[in-house]
Parts: sequence; structure tokens; C-alpha cells
Amino acid sequence: MTEEKSIILVVDDERDHADGIVEALEKLPVKAIAVYSGKDALEIVRNQQVDVVVTDLKLHSDFDGLAILEEAKKHDSRTEVILITAYATIDTCKQAIRQGAYDYLVKPIDIDQLRTLVTQAGRKASSAYVRQAETDKPEEQDFRFDGVLGTSPTMKGIFEVLIRVAPTNISVLIEGESGTGKELIARAIHNNSHRWDKPFRPLNCAGLTETLLESELFGHAKGAFTGAASDRKGLFEIADKGTLFLDEIGDMPLNMQAKLLRVIEDGVIMPVGSNKPIMVNVRIISATNHDLTKLTEEKKFRQDLYFRIKGVSISLAALRDRPEDVPALAEYFLKEAVAEIGSKVTGITDTAMAALCSFDWPGNIRQLRNSIRTMVVMCDRDKIDMADIPPEIAQRPQLAAGSRAAGLSGLSLNDLEKKAIVDTLTKTGGNREKAAKILGIGERTLYRKIKEYNL
Repeated sequence: MTEEKSIILVVDDERDHADGIVEALEKLPVKAIAVYSGKDALEIVRNQQVDVVVTDLKLHSDFDGLAILEEAKKHDSRTEVILITAYATIDTCKQAIRQGAYDYLVKPIDIDQLRTLVTQAGRKASSAYVRQAETDKPEEQDFRFDGVLGTSPTMKGIFEVLIRVAPTNISVLIEGESGTGKELIARAIHNNSHRWDKPFRPLNCAGLTETLLESELFGHAKGAFTGAASDRKGLFEIADKGTLFLDEIGDMPLNMQAKLLRVIEDGVIMPVGSNKPIMVNVRIISATNHDLTKLTEEKKFRQDLYFRIKGVSISLAALRDRPEDVPALAEYFLKEAVAEIGSKVTGITDTAMAALCSFDWPGNIRQLRNSIRTMVVMCDRDKIDMADIPPEIAQRPQLAAGSRAAGLSGLSLNDLEKKAIVDTLTKTGGNREKAAKILGIGERTLYRKIKEYNL
């Protein structure tokens, strides 16, 4: 998209007006086409890629500018829409902007203002297409967002799934222990979807009563229950056109599961205490640390809902099962903490990093993140060293090493050396420079050993 002209669709049932706008836009690096009915405009936005739609609000047909706006955004949220109106309908256009229109112009049109708006809207649309195009090229993209990173085979497999799933509207179920980064994955999916510029709303379903959960999701009308002093929108309505992340969905009460299933199937919510249905368009991403298959067998989770939310399933491994990802995560969280706190810490020593890699991390990524933050606060040196690592983490590798000592007896020195090289390369994610530093040897020596042991 960055090398091609933006596609501008001009809609006006008065041919002279439509052709005049196209002529005015010809001085820009765009391709402008005119149609003279709302029906023809709808046909184009449904079947072709359009960057910007410039449409008269009032058309003498069954489809006006608002209908074109709705259909264009429904087909592709990246398409920008500019409305043209008379003074009497400015309020309507302001409302349309709240519904997703880029801007509006008042008749008679200022040509320079028109060109400026079209240029700005075209750039915004093009940047969205470029963003999406990057997700369609997994071999060229580093899929990292707010801590979603790693070099382990497990994470590489997850990245491949994310790249394929993100551009779609399919439901996603993320499974994993507490602290493994399920919400980070959900945000990464949203940020790389067509809905990236729409709301992302998370909700933890654990610990909420059925009444409170229903109100949080669907909203309520004034007087629906004690304390409901005014109408309140629920997360489904707030996240319309965006993404709703339902964390710990396995803890949702059975009655609420039935209501959620109905909304997912029909796309309609009913606020508590209201009889007015509301249409919503929300992508559902769910997460759980439970075995939902087991819960369905025990009749604690509805099987039909399970099949609806499990469009694609992503299983996040515990951090202890992918220690090679610890260095990248630790360095990312270090930069994050330094920026937040204003610390002068520049890195982590090799010895300290080896200790972090050897720890089991029962709290997973969340525990690592919090630990790094604490270390940054307490560190008074340029780099975090063993003295800065909490005792429960620093002592763990020593205990683990002692428990493994018996298993190393009987091995030859060559076998011990080979094992040390393999383990260190695994912990550093294959980074030979870091591995050499941890092993206390030169890089050339390490290269020679790798070749000697055919690693």
C-alpha cells in the first residue's frame, strides 16, 4: 500500500458534484472514482479495497451516507469515511464521527480542506494496511508486543499461530498457568487484527457473582436493581467493533455461560432491567488456567460454549519449561523497569542471568517481571548482579545443582564439558557470545568445541 496510490471512492447522486470532487482530487497522488448511488457504493466497499470514502450524507436512495459508513467499516475497519453535509445536518455528522467517520465537510466545499482531509485519511488507512501486511509475512516479522517474545520452539510455534489468527475474527481460547502471559497474548492478537484501532476490554470472570458479571458484560438500565441510579453500558457495548477478553472463563457461573452463548450466537445483548435489544459486533478471546475439557466432563462448563470459544486454542507453556526464553524476557522487563523508575541500571551480569535461567519461576512471567522490577529498584550498580537477586531465587540454583550432582557421577570429562555447552546454549537461546561468557571461555574456543562435539 505504501507504494500504490490511495483508492478514493466519491459518492454523490448528483453527477456534477461527484465528478467535480474527483477532478479536484486528481492533483493528489490518489486514484479517485465516482459512483452516483448508495447501492453502487455499497457494492464497491463490500467487494473492493477502498482507502477513503467521500460521500454525501443525504442520497436520494434507500442507502444514505450513514449506511455507507456502517457497511464500509463492517467490511474493513481500516477504510476511512468523510461525510459531506449541509448546515442543517452537522449534528448528524458529529454523531457519525462518534460512530467511526473520519471527519465531515460542510457545503459549499472548500477544495483545499477537502484535499487535506483526503490526504490525512489516506495516510491513516495506508498505515493500517501496512500494519496488517506485516502480520501476513511471518518470515519478515518480529511478533513482539509488551513482553510477548521468546526464541524457544514453543514460542516460535505460538508466533506462527498468532500471525495466522490475528487478522481473522475467529474466537481464540488461551490456556496456561497463572502468570504465563495470557492477557499479553490476547492484546497481541487484538493489536494485529483489523480491530486494532477499536476498544480492547478485559474482564476477569473469577470471583464475580452472576448478577455482577451480567451487569459488567451486558450493562443495566436505571432502577434495574438496588444501587442502579442510572443506565450503564456493559463491556459488550463498550467493546463494540473491538475485542472482549474474558479471563478465567472457566470460573464463570453456569447460568451466565448460557447467556454468554446466546450473545455469541446472536450478536445481541439485553441490558439488565431493559427490554431493548442492542446489536454488537465483538471478537471474543477467552483464557483459563483450568482444564476446560475436564470441566465439561464434570458438567461444570457447558460443552456448547466450549466449542464456540475454542475456535483456535493456544497453550502457553510454563516458564520453567522454556528457560531459554528467560534472557530475552529479563532484558525486556529490565528496560521497561528502568524507563518507569528512572534507574541507571544498564544490564544484568552473566552470573546473575545464569541464576535467573536456573530458577523454576512458579509464578511464571508475572513473577519474573515483578522480580526484575524489584532488582532495578534495589540495585546501586551499573548491572544487576547476584547480590541483587532475592535469596529465594539466588539459592534455588545451588540447591538444584546439588540435587543433580549424583546424576553427573560416572560421566567422562568430555561428556561433562559437552553437557555444559549444550545446557548453556539452551539457556541463552543459542546465543554463542553469551554462552561463551557464561562458560568462561573465548568465542573461538566455543566454536571449536561445538564443531568437535558435532553440536
